[in-house]
Amino acid sequence: MRLARLIGPELETLLHENPAAVRELLDDIHPEDIADIVDELDDGRAKELLIELPTEYAAQVFARIDDDRQAELTEMMGLEPTARIATEMDGDDRADFFSELPPDMGVELLKELEKVDPEAAEEVEELTRWPETSAGGLMTTEYWSVGPDGTIGDALEEIRKHADDTEVLDVIYVVDNRNRLGGLLTIRDVVVSHPSVKVAEVMRHNVITVPPELDQEEAARVIGKYDLSSLPVVDSTGAMLGLITPDDIIDVLQEEADEDAQKMGAVQPIEDAYFDVPLRTLLVKRAPWLLVLFVGGFLTSSALEAYDDVLRAVAQLTFYIPLLVSAGGNSGSQSSTLIIRGLAVGDVKSHDWWRVAIREIGQGITLGGMLALVGISRVLIAGAHVDMVLVIGLALIGIVVLGCLIGSMMPLVLHRVGVDPATSSGPFIATLLDVLGIVIYLSLARWIMADVLARAAAG
Repeated sequence: MRLARLIGPELETLLHENPAAVRELLDDIHPEDIADIVDELDDGRAKELLIELPTEYAAQVFARIDDDRQAELTEMMGLEPTARIATEMDGDDRADFFSELPPDMGVELLKELEKVDPEAAEEVEELTRWPETSAGGLMTTEYWSVGPDGTIGDALEEIRKHADDTEVLDVIYVVDNRNRLGGLLTIRDVVVSHPSVKVAEVMRHNVITVPPELDQEEAARVIGKYDLSSLPVVDSTGAMLGLITPDDIIDVLQEEADEDAQKMGAVQPIEDAYFDVPLRTLLVKRAPWLLVLFVGGFLTSSALEAYDDVLRAVAQLTFYIPLLVSAGGNSGSQSSTLIIRGLAVGDVKSHDWWRVAIREIGQGITLGGMLALVGISRVLIAGAHVDMVLVIGLALIGIVVLGCLIGSMMPLVLHRVGVDPATSSGPFIATLLDVLGIVIYLSLARWIMADVLARAAAG
């Protein structure tokens, strides 16, 4: 960003004085770096910079600017210059741009785009009809294709003619005259085969595809599972609509990781950078869950009040409450994180709940027993009565087992009913286990230390 502040004005001046020199300079500067410069400039100077840049390069820069800033600069530049820049954008980036514009501005710009490039306008209408978080919303319609009756020479010619028109450079898709996907050729297939050989003799038939309605997370999982460089999107008739490229999947994974991390911290998802989010928005995103967790804390107070007679009779019990409830919250958070991750990558399914439960109970007993040994040692050092030692040991085992079980089952239940499992994590599980941990601990104390409590009540 500091570099952007330093060279931004000089670059703008150079564009006015010697555009040819700038074009040579841009060969050595990544569009992402110029996008950083645009972010640092005010709207007027950013507009001038984009207009002066070569259109193809300006399109790459514009695609890397934040959505809100794109709308602001569109208003500043006007419809015709923006339409020309949009024409040179990749199909999926152009569709994303239009989908984020205010409706009125999007309609007017689309009309202008129809004048400049009718094919690009038609492509925008096609891509924006799919939900933004679906495979159709991610795909691009720019790819190489040949017919099954053509030759390898035809495939080479397709590559030469449209080398600059696609993001995917290692696969040629084979489609019939109704655009139905029948197979694919890799660049290796094309290079090692004689130009006169028929495509149908060389093409690979086992093509992994997805429907346009598929959720973007599922599409990302398919690409990862089969280690694909691109993923074709086909309709119900088998006609090829477009393909998803790895760069789009990386963006999806980053968005989903950010969203899950925020949900696991009991914050509603925030799309923009921290310093770009208004204070009011941050408060709105954080306050609801904070209130829910605060009210949940009332249950902890109620549980303590319900066992007031036990705590007053044996005050020493109070000392170990933080130790015990934290063990439950921590074990629950660990289990929850493992299961959420398993669900995300497909290792765990909802119907695996009984297998998960058995494993988590086993882990809970083992981990709880380990913590119980440490806890008992602490209690013995403090010179506690044998009944207190027994209460602490059993409570730790019971609380950790319950933490593992609840932490693992809650994401599975939420996933089963269609709710994002990440919302079950962290603070929410910890608050629930605080309450249950206190109930287990003080119930055991009331049972095991009944004689001590009776003597205290009589005295």
